[in-house]
Amino acid sequence: MTFEQASLLILLGLMLALFCLGRFRIEVVSIAGLLAGYALGLYPAEGVFSGLASPVVITVIEILLIVQVLARAQLFGALADRLLATDLPTSVIIGALAGLTAFISIFMNNIGAYAIALPVALRIADVTAIPRRQLLIPISFSALLGGLVSLIGTPANLLVSDALLRVTGHGFHFFDFAYVGLPVAIVGVILIAATVPRLFPKSGEEDAAPGQAIDRQMITERRIPHGSPLVGQRLVDCRRAFGLQPHALIRGSRFVPAVEGTAIEAGDILLAEGPDVLFDRLLAKGVLMLESHPDPYGSDFIRSEAVVMPQSTLIGSRIQSLEVFRSRGVAITGLSMRSPRIEGRFDDLTLSIGDILKLEGPRHAIAEALEECECLPLAASYDHTPPLRSFWPLFIFACGVLVAATGLLRPEIAFAGVILAMALLNFINLRAAIADLNWPIIIMLAAMIPLGAAVATSGTAEMLAGGLGTIVPIERPVFGVALILFLAMVITPFVNNATVAIVLTPVAFELAAKAGHSANAYLIAVAAGASLDFITPFGHHNNTLTMSIGSYRFTDFLRAGWLLTIFSYGLALALIGWFWI
Repeated sequence: MTFEQASLLILLGLMLALFCLGRFRIEVVSIAGLLAGYALGLYPAEGVFSGLASPVVITVIEILLIVQVLARAQLFGALADRLLATDLPTSVIIGALAGLTAFISIFMNNIGAYAIALPVALRIADVTAIPRRQLLIPISFSALLGGLVSLIGTPANLLVSDALLRVTGHGFHFFDFAYVGLPVAIVGVILIAATVPRLFPKSGEEDAAPGQAIDRQMITERRIPHGSPLVGQRLVDCRRAFGLQPHALIRGSRFVPAVEGTAIEAGDILLAEGPDVLFDRLLAKGVLMLESHPDPYGSDFIRSEAVVMPQSTLIGSRIQSLEVFRSRGVAITGLSMRSPRIEGRFDDLTLSIGDILKLEGPRHAIAEALEECECLPLAASYDHTPPLRSFWPLFIFACGVLVAATGLLRPEIAFAGVILAMALLNFINLRAAIADLNWPIIIMLAAMIPLGAAVATSGTAEMLAGGLGTIVPIERPVFGVALILFLAMVITPFVNNATVAIVLTPVAFELAAKAGHSANAYLIAVAAGASLDFITPFGHHNNTLTMSIGSYRFTDFLRAGWLLTIFSYGLALALIGWFWI
């Protein structure tokens, strides 16, 4: 092993570990890794930012722009109204919603498909007796399944096709992935609809009634009023006596040490964690007191919740720095966090993808703030952007898909034409739309592409393929494909699927070359395995958002996803063997 190969493996391992931890912004980790690769001599200076010119990155940007227009068309909302007007069984409604999500994910990035389906799922939960926990995991998993079917369904498909194009002069056709992806998606949606209602039955305590917000663990600061039953209690007894998990006690301007005999006094501020409804009950009984809002009786005053989306400008910010809310008179009264690390006071907490803010203030002010910082309201819809009443955007997009699918134009050219047509017809404001893009994902993708190329050019892929060749009998292609599919499937629950595709694609090429086989089957295995992300909440942003919004536990994804993962792996391997080997 050369120094170049060893340094690349160490760098990639460190980056993958940082991606898994989620403590640092993904674009920061990616740029740091990109520059470190240059410092280690893995690619020349002109190759550092070559990923920005990649057709993959350009196509992803175009699809995200188109998704913004299609989301405003609210076509999915009309279908939801039809579902609500029927008296279908819960499993049928779940299956229909999941199927529709998978269908639109075929023609756009799976994050965009999830963003379109999420408000519809929340609406169905609000007006029916179906709990959110029975709806959100199905649409998250279905968006991933739909991405298996087409070239543009997920960045992983674009990446392996682009790699094939660079090596052989021709990439995959638009629906080449459907031979494997479509049967897997259909079986997956049916399996989800059949199993999820049994896995997450109505519990009374965990599920909210129609029209009510779901209960979830919240972190908040509350003052201890005079006469509160907490006065005189020991801090360590808060959990036993009141069901609260205390994290800090502030007296005046200093922290009170949480020692065995620490007693709570009137006027103290308690930083604690507990169920949302518990804080409401304690507030009503005078046990805790929330700092009053300047105008709590205004006609426009509301309480709301919002989730931090992957493209939000709040990611990595501390609550005390959120001027976007403070300047509009909006108070942040609670936070449901993914991260278990709680240090300092409430205002010191740092936001990440999937965190849920509890807000109160004027309705219009909350709407403006959420629109500016790109967070999704959960209690109601406050979108100031007027909905489109025209089917022309859908028709234009369908024409672009048809042109790309028939091979008349490359996808990045076809969808550039779609965006141009939408801009000329005033369906999209390009300046505003570009500002609203999910830039962290785009930057991560562009930064990882040179590192993926270095895996091939440094001989690292050849070395890894040689090592894998000693594990399985690669002279039989089904074994090599099974191994690549398994590696992609095992890694993707912990790392973004685009990163998995970038790292494994050169290895797949080398493994196919050593065995003397066509690389097509191996690349399809990489793309399929990178999207079989059903057992953790942090491998894909869709799952991360689902965990927060639906108040799932980590083990809920394992319960809901293990059977789907096994079925998808077995079926995908059989289909690759049938169509591609």
